[in-house]
Amino acid sequence: MSSTQLRTKYKTFRPEGFLSAANASEFLERLTVEIKASVDSALLVNMEAVEFMDSAGLMALIKAFRLAENLGHRFGICSLAPSVRMMFELTQLDKAFEIFEDQTAFQASVDR
Repeated sequence: MSSTQLRTKYKTFRPEGFLSAANASEFLERLTVEIKASVDSALLVNMEAVEFMDSAGLMALIKAFRLAENLGHRFGICSLAPSVRMMFELTQLDKAFEIFEDQTAFQASVDR
C-alpha cells in the first residue's frame, strides 16, 4: 500500500492485492494515518490494484469514511474491480460513498 501527494488539493492511497480479515486492521490503520495526517481536504482511495475485498475490508473503508467525515475531509474511491463494485452495490454503499470511474474523474471533481 502506498500513498502519494498528487496535487495540493488531495492525496491518494493505493492499496494492493487482497483486502480481507487477514489485513483489514492494518488497512484501517494506514487509512487512519493518511486521513489524520492530511492537511488536504480530500483523500482518494485508488482501488485499481485491489483484486479482492471481503466484508472486513469493506468495514475498514466504512470506518475510514466515517473518520474522514467527522474531520470534514472529503473521501473518494476509484477504479473498483467489478467484483468489488458489486459488493458496494449489493450493500447499497455505492449511494453513501463517492465512487469514481478513475483518478482523472475524481481529480476533475476536485478541480471544479
